[in-house]
Amino acid sequence: MDFQHEVIICIVNEGFSETAMDAARPAGATGGTVMRAHGTASPDAEKYYGITVTPHKEIVMILTDKEHRNGILKALYAACGPTLPAQGIAFALPVDGVAGLGENSAAKQQEINGAGAE
Repeated sequence: MDFQHEVIICIVNEGFSETAMDAARPAGATGGTVMRAHGTASPDAEKYYGITVTPHKEIVMILTDKEHRNGILKALYAACGPTLPAQGIAFALPVDGVAGLGENSAAKQQEINGAGAE
């Protein structure tokens, strides 16, 4: 299956979602969605990775086309990587269907809903 879009999920310490979006926009991100979250890492993770785990997190989700994925991931790492105050991690997942994007979104939505079909 050939996926045209991907969702990038970036988990950062609370207060760093704007830092993530400020880094992602010049790399091709047109927007994102932020959710508050609570981390559950064990104290052993702090010792193993040599970081302080902050329980309050923000999850930034960015829907993008495949061609911008790597640039956005690199920008997020540079601005919010695990050794920086944001202590972020980011990863991408393929998306097999998208509705509501682009100039023809109304026409595409009609196709999805079966409008005009007999």
